[in-house]
Amino acid sequence: MMRAVICNTFDGVDSLVLGTMDSPKPRPHQVLVDVHAASISFMDCLMVAGKYQLRPQTPFVPGTDAAGVVAEVGSEVTRFKPGDRVICGGWSGCYAERVVASQDATVLLPDGVDFETGSIVRHCYGTARYALLDCARLQAGEVIFISGAAGGVGLAAVDLARHLGATIIAGVGTPDKAAITRAHGAQEVIVYGSEDLRQRIKDITGGKGVDVFFDNVGGEIFSTMTRLMNWGGRMLPVGFTSGEIASVPMNLPLLKNYSIVGSYWGAWAERFPQASLDADAQLLAWVAQGSIKPHVSTSLPLEEFRTGMHKVTQRLAQGRTVLRVR
Repeated sequence: MMRAVICNTFDGVDSLVLGTMDSPKPRPHQVLVDVHAASISFMDCLMVAGKYQLRPQTPFVPGTDAAGVVAEVGSEVTRFKPGDRVICGGWSGCYAERVVASQDATVLLPDGVDFETGSIVRHCYGTARYALLDCARLQAGEVIFISGAAGGVGLAAVDLARHLGATIIAGVGTPDKAAITRAHGAQEVIVYGSEDLRQRIKDITGGKGVDVFFDNVGGEIFSTMTRLMNWGGRMLPVGFTSGEIASVPMNLPLLKNYSIVGSYWGAWAERFPQASLDADAQLLAWVAQGSIKPHVSTSLPLEEFRTGMHKVTQRLAQGRTVLRVR
């Protein structure tokens, strides 16, 4: 038996319970991991409320990302052995003392990188890396605007864009979130809850607009940015934390020859597992070298999962919130 956070109905965070259930058994291509830390994502919170595009069969354990130690391997696993330190993930299962993961979604954790830091790399930095490198092909010197920049994925995008040599404009909802985005590399910060986003973008870019827009928010911000792209720019719809999905007058991308490129990292990682593993290994190497610096804003014991998830849904988290399982 193991402790786990259990979702019995799609009624949101407050309906979740901390209980016990049978420990999972690895299938031939899977590893069983003793979880030390699990990362809380906005996607987890949507999923338990039935608002994500995927609905696991209930009851299920939420949680997309974990770090821990391999306890057992399936008969077809060749890349891992019991005792290996790893990060792993899937669509669910990580808010528990043990989780099974495909060997194609599991990566060795380098010495010197702790479990809490490791637990936030695959989802946050994987999403940001896929969007910036594979989808936008961000170049050094280009101007990027990142909305929701103080959240887990947003701050990862700021950190990676700095590493890639871009000029970064961070968008945040409240003034208290500005400092953390500057600390991770943003040269300019726009508090779009109290500033004129359109005028600030024009002022910062000299009227040219931005080369890349990395959007976590959707809604009105996305609609505004459709008129603030530079020639040949790339808009990246990554998430919709506002709850609103914007529509785009298609004459606008035509007039400035810009692209709108979907950036669904989870689906890409499933379709191209080796490319995803290579990307994870690259990211972890950068973490180990100190080139990028994942930020754990809050670390809570598993018993306080509701507190952590509410911080995420209420947009109070800066960086990633992590659950300590062991």
